[in-house]
Amino acid sequence: MVIFMDLVPLGIIRAKGHTNIKAKHRTTFEITKDDYLTEKGDCIIGISSSAAVGDLSKEAKEYIKSGKRLVILLISGFDIEIIHCQGDEKLDLNNPRKIIVRKSSYIDGATLCIKADKSAADINRNLIKSLSTGNELLVLIIGFIDR
Repeated sequence: MVIFMDLVPLGIIRAKGHTNIKAKHRTTFEITKDDYLTEKGDCIIGISSSAAVGDLSKEAKEYIKSGKRLVILLISGFDIEIIHCQGDEKLDLNNPRKIIVRKSSYIDGATLCIKADKSAADINRNLIKSLSTGNELLVLIIGFIDR
């Protein structure tokens, strides 16, 4: 269980919901800077993002590439989802448009972390429902637990 006082944030990113958010993908979830979403984007949970992996600070990228465990908080309205995942030294963290969290070990330029314990299909359905109404705000906090 995450104790919020122990969470050290590496990045805070804001995004918006969209009426095409379905969040049915079983291995990933994605946040994008794009301001649109087609019905084929079943892994996307937020659009018009304030940042992509390429925008993360040098310090955040160094921590993520160290291979340590990460915690991601997704917050929308009164709903919160907690995701645990793994950094990796092979991560590029250079994509200027996207953030992708993966259950698998696959890595590309948009991958933030791998071996996540949740994908789009696993995210709290109340949170997804609020995002699918349109312009609901999504806040993504990337961090680690300091104990």
